[in-house]
Amino acid sequence: MTMSNTGGRRRPPTIHDVAREAGVSRGTVSRVLNGGHYVSPAAQEAVNAAIRRTGYVVNRHARSLITGRSDSVGFLLTEPQERFFEDPNFNVLLRGCTHALAAHDVPLLLMLAGTEDERRRITRYITAGHVDGVLLVSSHSGDPVAEELREAGVPLVACGKPIGMGSKVSYVAADDRDGARDMVRHLLSLGRRRIGMVTGPLDTPGGVERLAGYREVLAEAGVEADDRLIASGDYSRASGEAGAVQLLERAPDVDAVFVASDLMAQGVLAALHKAGRRVPEDVSVGGFDDSPAATAATPALTTIRQPWDRISAEMVRVLLAQIGGEDPAAVILPTELIRRESA
Repeated sequence: MTMSNTGGRRRPPTIHDVAREAGVSRGTVSRVLNGGHYVSPAAQEAVNAAIRRTGYVVNRHARSLITGRSDSVGFLLTEPQERFFEDPNFNVLLRGCTHALAAHDVPLLLMLAGTEDERRRITRYITAGHVDGVLLVSSHSGDPVAEELREAGVPLVACGKPIGMGSKVSYVAADDRDGARDMVRHLLSLGRRRIGMVTGPLDTPGGVERLAGYREVLAEAGVEADDRLIASGDYSRASGEAGAVQLLERAPDVDAVFVASDLMAQGVLAALHKAGRRVPEDVSVGGFDDSPAATAATPALTTIRQPWDRISAEMVRVLLAQIGGEDPAAVILPTELIRRESA
């Protein structure tokens, strides 16, 4: 902290103090603070070291008046609020994005928009310039938010490929279809032949792709894809339990279930237990995500690991690049089969 000329009271360090400490011009410091364009690596390192030594803190309000930016990013979840607290994946993704943005000194604003009115209000807020870009999570087909933000010119990165948007919107996704294929192949390798599935919502990319992977592997193995062995879910625990009840009623000889999320798989395990089916002796169960729900389940879930740390880091990287003027981009990351007690 720097001493003022009045009464020895300490005043906050200024950009001039940083420039003097670094031995560079005020303009060079300003360029470093606004992205480092046209600054040599040596000068940038000198400025960053001076910022650390002086304890200088950026006046975001003043900078936003100059740059026209808010210097913040929105994390928009288009799901009911209770889903944010129930599904551990959202919290893992939020934590990863917050950590990745912290490295760039950019705060993250959490926005929940589960109803049409909430989505309308949030869209107005975003397009008014209160955030520089949006990390969009859980976009359903027919949800107008992504299209409205894109048309308004708001930098946007979706978690998962938005259905029907093609290459118009940046996205980062795990390879849902390949992950589903790995899980169904694993269940087949255990000698299971009546393999059921509880799908995710079929108006989301994950729901569509995981079901497609399931069907493809059964077809390759010459196993009949019986529609009685497919039940719909919405990624909630309750829908997993209801889906398992349906499968047991329609196909009592089911000997394995691939579940499109770990949280739903917890519900499937509960339904099987109530029905007197042992896991994995009678019915093998495989999940998807490798979320905390997988290790909290009894027995612990064999599942498909999504690389959440890489997904969140890539979402932030692609969004900041887009805010900086780059074109939309798509990133697809590999998944991994994690074997535990349930299959």
